Amino acid sequence: MTDLCREMEKFGKGIGSVPRYRIVEALFSGPKTVGELTEKTKQSQSLVSQHLRILKETGLVQDERQGQVVFYTLNAEHTIRLLKRLSEELKPKKKRRA
Repeated sequence: MTDLCREMEKFGKGIGSVPRYRIVEALFSGPKTVGELTEKTKQSQSLVSQHLRILKETGLVQDERQGQVVFYTLNAEHTIRLLKRLSEELKPKKKRRA
């Protein structure tokens, strides 16, 4: 399996469940705390935390501590880089002239 395949597998795992996608969708509007994500997604705090752990492992979400509060954001750079790599792989290869 190529590195790109592994990265796409992680990406799929990250957004491959409705609860995780709801968290990602909630983060479209900007950084959120676990409490804010709990309210937005109507999931328990422990469930949101578990899903955030997976989203961080897959590179889709990153966190930043500000004092005692942790804010979660989408890792847009990682996602854009991954999708660019995928689009390059999907482009038809030019044939070389002999």
